[in-house]
This record gives sequence, C-alpha cells and structure tokens, in this order.
Amino acid sequence: MEQTALLEKIFRLNFYQKRALAKLGLFTAGDLLRHFPARYGDVAIIKNIGDLQKGETAVIFGKISNLKTSKAFYKKIPMAEAKITDESGDIKAIWFNQPYIAKMFSEGSLVRAEGKVSEKRAKLRQNLQNFSASPFPARRGGLRRDKNFAGSAFVPKLYLSNPKIEKVEKIPISVGESLFGSACYAHHLYPVYPESRGVTSNWFYHSIQKIFRSKTNQPWAGKISILDQLEDPIPKEILQKYNLPGLKTALVWIHSPKTENDALAARKRFAFEEVFFIQLERQKARSEYEKNPSFKIIANNDDLAAFKNRFPFSPTAAQEHALSGILNDFTKNRPMLRLLEGDVGSGKTFVAAAAAYAVVITRPERQNYGNLQVAYMAPTEILARQHFESFTEYFSHLPVNIGLITGSGCLKFPSKTNAGVAAKISRGQLLKWVANGEIPILIGTHALIQKTVRFKHLAFAVIDEQHRFGVAQRKKLIRKGEAAPHLLSMTATPIPRTLALTIFGDLDLTLLDEMPPGRQPIITELVLPNERQATYEKIRGEILAGRQVYVICPRIDEPDPNKLLALQAKSVKAEAKRLKKEIFPEFEIGVLHGKLKPAEKEKVMADFKDGKIKILVATSVVEVGVNVPNATVMVIEGAERFGLAQLHQFRGRVQRSNHQAYCFVFAESQKGNAVRRLKALEQAANGFELAELDLKIRGAGELSGARQWGLSDIAMDALKNLKMVEAARAEAQRIIAEDPTLKNFPTLAEKIQRAEAIHLE
Repeated sequence: MEQTALLEKIFRLNFYQKRALAKLGLFTAGDLLRHFPARYGDVAIIKNIGDLQKGETAVIFGKISNLKTSKAFYKKIPMAEAKITDESGDIKAIWFNQPYIAKMFSEGSLVRAEGKVSEKRAKLRQNLQNFSASPFPARRGGLRRDKNFAGSAFVPKLYLSNPKIEKVEKIPISVGESLFGSACYAHHLYPVYPESRGVTSNWFYHSIQKIFRSKTNQPWAGKISILDQLEDPIPKEILQKYNLPGLKTALVWIHSPKTENDALAARKRFAFEEVFFIQLERQKARSEYEKNPSFKIIANNDDLAAFKNRFPFSPTAAQEHALSGILNDFTKNRPMLRLLEGDVGSGKTFVAAAAAYAVVITRPERQNYGNLQVAYMAPTEILARQHFESFTEYFSHLPVNIGLITGSGCLKFPSKTNAGVAAKISRGQLLKWVANGEIPILIGTHALIQKTVRFKHLAFAVIDEQHRFGVAQRKKLIRKGEAAPHLLSMTATPIPRTLALTIFGDLDLTLLDEMPPGRQPIITELVLPNERQATYEKIRGEILAGRQVYVICPRIDEPDPNKLLALQAKSVKAEAKRLKKEIFPEFEIGVLHGKLKPAEKEKVMADFKDGKIKILVATSVVEVGVNVPNATVMVIEGAERFGLAQLHQFRGRVQRSNHQAYCFVFAESQKGNAVRRLKALEQAANGFELAELDLKIRGAGELSGARQWGLSDIAMDALKNLKMVEAARAEAQRIIAEDPTLKNFPTLAEKIQRAEAIHLE
C-alpha cells in the first residue's frame, strides 16, 4: 500500500463515512496516518470478567466467540455482537452501527476490550408450581393452577456497549495464565480520535492498524510496509540534537503507545515538525524577498525632527526605538520585513506616519523629480477613512497629495479648489495619479491589492492589523512595484510571543510596550446581572461630566424567538431602543453596524465625534482602530461571546485621552470558565499579559490568528513551549542561510512547495 492510496479504494466506505472523512480532510492513507489521537483512554484497571460492576469503565482480556451481526429490535440499527470469555466468566459485547466488527475477528481469537459496563433487564423463564394468581375461581383473564405453567421474571444482565477492541497475541499476567497459556504485560494506552458523524474513534483505530499491517511490493525491496516507505523530512542531525523520534517510530508511538512517555515523545516530535515547517516556509519566503532590489532611504534627521514636533505630544521611548529600527532598515539594500506589535493606544500610527514622512520626502535614486510612494492598507473602510483624515492633518503643511481608495469611493487631498479639504474623484483619475507618482501616499482597504492599482515608485507598504490579512494578500501588496517595498505590518491584537514567532516567522518583531505619558490605566469591572442598575448610574455620571459611551452587542437584529440560545445574545437595534426608553431617555443614542451603507456609517461616526450622539450602540465594527478621544466608557454586552483579544480591542477604544476610562463587562453566563476568562480581563495590565493568560485559560486553538493560519491541534500545543518554537525557528534560519533553495533537502523542498501552493490559492 502506498501512502497516496485513496481511502475509498482501501476500505469499503458508505456515503456517510466518505462525507465524514472529507469533512476532516482525510482522503489518502497518508492523511489517515496524520490523523492523530486527541487523547488516550485510561487503561490502568484490568479486571476479570467475573468482577465487573455496572457503571464502571474497565479493560478486560479474553477469548472472543459467538460473533454475529443483527439489528436492534426497536430502531433496526445494524450492530455486531460477540461473547468475551476469561476464566472467571463471560460477558456480551454489542457494537451499535458498527456491524463490520463481527467480521474483523475469528472465533477463539484473544482480544483486549475497553468500555463501560452497562446493564439490561433480561427475561428469565422459570417453572412456577402450584401457583394461583387469585383465591377466587378461575375466570377469563385470570391465572389458573397448572403444574406445567411457566411464568417469567426479569434479572439484571451485564454487557459492554460499544467497547474499543483489538486483537492481541498475549495477555497480561494479572488476568491469569491458566486459560490462555503463556502471558506477558503487553497492553498499551488506547487512542481516542477526533470523530465526525459517520466515523467513530474505533473505526479510526482499526483502520490505522490495518494500514500499519499492510505491505506493498517494491521492485527493489520486495514486500515492505507503508512505514518503511516513508522518508523522514526532518534532517537526522536535528532529530538527534533535540532527542526526537524518527518518523516511523513516532507514528507507531502516537497511534499505539505502550506508555504515556511514548505518546508524549511522539506528540513533541510532530509539534516540532509542524512549527519547523512553518518557520522554514517563512524563512525561505523572506530569503527570496530579500533578494529583490529595494529603495535605499536616508532620512534627514532635522526634517524628521520638525515633522515629529508638529504632534501635540512627545514620542515615548518605545516609539523612538521602533522608529529608529525602521529607519535603520531603510538604509540597507534589502527590503525591510518588520512586525510592529503594540497595545491599543500605544502610538503605532505615529510610528507609521513618521516613517512614511521619511519616505515621501525622498526622491528616487538618480532622479531630480518625483517622490517615493507609500501604501497603507487597513482592514475596514471606517479605519481606512480615519487614517486618511489623520494623515491629511499630519501632512497638511507639505505639498504632498494623499489618496483614499475603498470599495465605496475615492478621495484626494488636497482639493484643487479648496486646499484645506479632500475632494471626491473618480477611481480612474485616482489610479492614473498613483501610477504616474503624483499621489505619494495611498490609503485604502483590500481595494489596494486589486490588479488595476499600480504605483510608480512604491517604497513603503504598511499593513494595519496584520492578523486580518493572509499571506497571499500581503504578497499581492508588496508586488505592486518594480522594486520590493519595505514592509511594516502592525497589530494591536494581543498575540503570545510563541504565536507571533510562528505565524509571523519571516518578520522581525518590534514591541511598543509603553503607553504615552498621562494615560491613566483603564478601570475594568465585571458586572453581574444584579449589578446593572448601579453601573448605569455610574455611566450617567460620566455622560453628565461631558464624556461619551460605546455599548457593544453581539448581534445586529433581534434573534429568532424560536431559537432559545439566540435569545441570550443582545441585538444592537433592540438594545438601543431599550436604553432610550428605559435607562437613558435624556441622551441621544446612535446605532452603528456592518449593514449600514458607507454614507450612513460616516454620518453616525461624524455625529459621535462631534458629540451630538452621547451613546453609540454598535457591533464589533468598532473593534479596530476607531478613534474618538472623548469616549471614555465602554459597555460590552454578552461579553462571554467574545474572545479575550477582541474584548481587549474594545476596551482600547476608550483609552485615547488623559481622562479616566472605564470598561464595564456585562456577562450573562455564570459558568466557571467564562467568568474566569473575564476575570483575567480585569486583572491584565496590558495586551501582552492578557495574551499569555488567554493561552493558559483557553489554549492555543482559540487564540486570534491560530486557526486562521492553519495550525493543527498538535502544533498549537507547541505554542505553550517557547523553547520549542525558538529552536524550530533557529534551525529553519540556519538551513535557509546554508541552503536557500533547499537543494540538499529535497523532501523539505517538496513540503514547502506544497504549503506555498495552498497559501496562494
């Protein structure tokens, strides 16, 4: 059997099994071998059949007999039945919806079974002598005395329901050796696999064992197993350096571990392997990108100092450090690849604007006219427009044209008729000016990466909220010019260091870990249902003091009343009506959500910025980048429905001024884990601390970005191990430095090629 053999050719699969396997992404024998157990069954207790008790989960060994298939009496469900016998007794085993099991074993085979002991009431017929149901004479419907009458009673009968079962050669000594001959301690942990409707964990176990046992004819070696055909993609020296098992050993240990240490060693190997491949792909991409020519930019320190002095605040030491690193990268002959990770309100936009200034006042080499260009991509129209407005303010004293391109229209600053405002222009005209270099700064959404957008001298690309853009989108943006632009990715989403090192492995990491002076720490309170009224009074006090409020809801419209769970999620429209009618009738309340037209969103945001709207009820559309310094109160309804990273983003919207800010987290659920997560939001001082808490509480699988980047469950386990991630990164960097094309590592090259093809689809 080859690892490329299709599962439908190896096994007799019904429609539901094919659908379930496809849903799990399993099509070949190789895919199935990479479907790893989620956990392992506890097999510490091996019992004699005669000692089994109702309700316990136990492991038994014995001889199997009376194998047959049948259908359940009531629902006609197909099932397999068998009897398992040891020297202390026997027990019936039943497998519902798994009739194939009856054909997997031969009569008298030694087996190991693990499962829960259930009980059914079996009818027992017995002779009842001289029995009368009534002292009265017999009449129709009564029982009469009859020495041959057979009555019936019910007695309890134990059985195993859907036990995990496998064939064994020998059995443990503890079960007794007199019945079966020689024995040894041979049992191992039993794997429990992720299932999908149609295929069970038991099916996965037996199917994988069948693949292990299968052999195929090879001209050069005769019959060999599928494991012997596999080539380990991890270089031998790396396996030895980190004491990792080889591929063949790891596959056996992960699917059939004899000890817990075997299983842990195998998981460690596969976790390292996946992180290593991701790092290798990223480092190779970086190596290839850095081969491209780029623009060498030497900043004029005096001009840059004058530009920074126009801001109403002094940059923090962290901002100066980040800007210095970027400007240093600009002076090199290779393009910059850098990730700027900073907490909400830490001043990432200032760093990007100052770097953009250094670019647009620089002329292309060997030219006496024109300027280098900047592209700034934001994830939403609201944020793109906000950045456009900020940049027009920052650059208003300079003869620099700034463009905005979104799905709903285009703007250019300054207007030809009024130098202080922006003008609406056609998309065609904007694209023409960008292509000939007349617009040095272009800000936009995904519209920036359309094929029709061409730059003359794109030297600097900024991607805001990096985690919202995939690898393919990033590559489209940085391929917009003849030379490779310097790339600055930015994110305010709390990302643990291990995740950042993994999914952004091709980027140098810079942290903005300092807030501007004068900012007071935000006060976060977890509000339970009986504390709402008191909290509303606090909010009223803040509004009367001149402040404004955000209220975040999980939904836009009212839920379907027939769906019980949906009723628990508050809607924006219903909550706005309730607040106006019952809580804050004296204040103007606005609504903002994704279904509004762009012009409607602009009107709402303008009214909120101008202070006409005191309370803005919104969906998560305000999660990223919305900046209204006078809004100092954030209320989050149904907070348990949001991830901690998203909650932290919401909270950051009200930490934009020197006024004291508040975040009131309204939770409907009283469940332990939900409250525990929200308590972490109260305790965490910043996004970096919160990200690490989120990793501990929820695990890597639910972290922002982890699933999006295609990390498997086993790779996400590695995110809790910083040393492993750093080791994988170091080895990937070393290999690419020594062999950029992976010429000496053909197996690795093939793996990377497949991964790149998937990312660019």
